Amino acid sequence: MATVMVNEGLVTIVFGPWERFLTGHGRYTFPLASVREARVAGEPLRVPRGARKGLSVAGHVKIGVWGLFGGRRQLVSVTRDTPAVHLLLDRAGAGGEFDEVVVSVPDAGRVAAAVQAVVT
Repeated sequence: MATVMVNEGLVTIVFGPWERFLTGHGRYTFPLASVREARVAGEPLRVPRGARKGLSVAGHVKIGVWGLFGGRRQLVSVTRDTPAVHLLLDRAGAGGEFDEVVVSVPDAGRVAAAVQAVVT
């Protein structure tokens, strides 16, 4: 399971071994200032949209990159039983790779609140 850390003006997501393989990232770091909105996704499996590269087991898990051929590009690692933090990014400010990050973490509410407090 991924971990999300917020410190020193950066958001860092560290992925576990399987997530690394499926997302193509062991670690993804971007400036906190590039976050436009942070919220909790109560049903995280409904968030990813579009064509994907990664794993999707209907009703259980989604890990990888969504939105490959247009639309919002999303970095995703979510499971059915764990809430997720859903970060909407300024793509250019976050390094130009993703518009959204959706990651299941047990303390999604705390992470979203910490990020949103800085954003507003």
